[in-house]
Amino acid sequence: MNQLLYVGLGVAAGVFGGMFGVGGATILVPALVFLFGLTQHQAQGTTLAIMIPPIGLLAAMRYYQSGNVKLGMAGFICIGFFVGALFGAQLAHLVSDQMLKKIFGVFLLVVAVRMIFWK
Repeated sequence: MNQLLYVGLGVAAGVFGGMFGVGGATILVPALVFLFGLTQHQAQGTTLAIMIPPIGLLAAMRYYQSGNVKLGMAGFICIGFFVGALFGAQLAHLVSDQMLKKIFGVFLLVVAVRMIFWK
């Protein structure tokens, strides 16, 4: 039964990822913490593992077909992301699970407020 719930979560994250360019931080991490009882560290690590194979390939191809992908920009950001993710993972393990959860929540709150009120 859990496998069907996991696939359902994947579908939901995929739909939101395809629509809004989100998924890992805004859908998967909170769902894994609140619905499946993972720790913040486990949810973040699991989300990173989830994103390795698909990483939005099909959605990115669709955006590319519509002329909405800046390949040069994406390539350089990808290089930075590759290195930055390693540093971020190292930093995450320097704080407690509770503190990481709070930092994550504040991050989402700041992003949400800015998205709602930004002109």
